[in-house]
Amino acid sequence: MGLLRTIVILMIIYYIFKFFSRYIAPIFLRKMMKDVERRFNEQQNAYKNEPQNVGETIIDKKPSDNTQSRKDLGEYIDYEEVDE
Repeated sequence: MGLLRTIVILMIIYYIFKFFSRYIAPIFLRKMMKDVERRFNEQQNAYKNEPQNVGETIIDKKPSDNTQSRKDLGEYIDYEEVDE
């Protein structure tokens, strides 16, 4: 009797899952896709409404001319691979 009961429970679960995936899941997916599309459109509209400075160049800071090479860094050593 236990095996028959388990088979019936599994069949009921299978049909509930099949019903859910066929009829209810598409409704949730459509709603989720509409929300994503709405957020995307809001972001695009916010980006389009921002003022654009086309062709304008702004320099904040001039680089300093005090570039000195540091000679106290040490020696350069060239290493060679030794084959054994």
